[in-house]
Amino acid sequence: MTTWYRPMRARGMREVHRVSTPLELFFDLCFVVAVSQAASQLHHALGSDHPGTGVLHYAMIFYAIWWAWMNFTWFASAYDTDDGVYRATTLVQITGVLILAAGVPRVFTDDDWRIIIVGYVVMRLAMVAQWLRAAQGDPDRRRTARRYAAGIFVAQLLWLTLPLVPSWLFIVFVLVELAVPVWAEQAAPTTWHPHHITERYGLFTLIVLGESVLAATTAIQASLDSGDGIAELLTLALSGLVIVFGMWWLYFDRPAHYLLTSLRTSIIWGYSHWAVFASAAAVGAGLEEAVQVHDHVGWAIAVPVAVYVLSVWALQVRPRREHGLDAVHLVAVVLILLTPLTPWTVPATAAVVMLLVVLNLVLSRPSPFEEPEELAL
Repeated sequence: MTTWYRPMRARGMREVHRVSTPLELFFDLCFVVAVSQAASQLHHALGSDHPGTGVLHYAMIFYAIWWAWMNFTWFASAYDTDDGVYRATTLVQITGVLILAAGVPRVFTDDDWRIIIVGYVVMRLAMVAQWLRAAQGDPDRRRTARRYAAGIFVAQLLWLTLPLVPSWLFIVFVLVELAVPVWAEQAAPTTWHPHHITERYGLFTLIVLGESVLAATTAIQASLDSGDGIAELLTLALSGLVIVFGMWWLYFDRPAHYLLTSLRTSIIWGYSHWAVFASAAAVGAGLEEAVQVHDHVGWAIAVPVAVYVLSVWALQVRPRREHGLDAVHLVAVVLILLTPLTPWTVPATAAVVMLLVVLNLVLSRPSPFEEPEELAL
């Protein structure tokens, strides 16, 4: 039975049976609404006269989604008390992401960021409240928790000024927020759980890959209803499935928890997942555009797939120092980026991804069960 309030104590880094909670799964499910909105608007932008602006808006919006999700994930790994106050505060964060999702279309159509900023600030101020609770309940890391709370609060004051300042300051505000965990963790590291963190990241990867499958399926259904180009649609559908299946295989090929061996490697691993998540969701937008316009829009698929493969290589392959696999992944990235020069971008990309999966199976060494002392990223 859930109690209304209990002191927020730090959880153990080696806690057994540490798995995602129903609240965390509900949190992810609600965040997929924002991911879906962003991917849908990106699809429309790719077919517009200014696709570059649409890609920029997508990248900026996905930062807000990813950063709010990531901050909650690492906090929950260390301080999930599952009491009534914790649950209510988390539901406030969920409300914030739904507000953010409602504002996504306005950004793409009118460059209006006000609703997104409101939703983002709601999520982040709820996170401030969580950190203040942690400061009260965990004396050993009180300074760390207060640094988090102060840094997040100052960052929100900056975000509120975004509609009034030059747009390039967005980068400055992002850098301020990215610096907060690095600064805060220097005081005393929080007790996040490596297995739990990698499971949470894996679940969100599944969500964004699922968004790609849904987007492509919806587009193919609409095209089949029109009755045109059935053979081409079947080729695109099969190729799209191979691409998404291959992306899933590459990410989940081997466990990653033993890569999180230090503050440095953990921050790089966590931060770099923006590229994994954003590119995975963008693949669906590219497939949807390819299905609907029946035109040569191969770059809209090849670029996000290449970014995804490169990101997985940097995070999951390079730290293991398997030089044969390093070369294979980098060659695959180059080949994928060359597929738009062919008349069959999507099938060619699918073929490269499938070949990469096969070579991973052939060339991979067995994963060690022990945790290495340090793996460089």
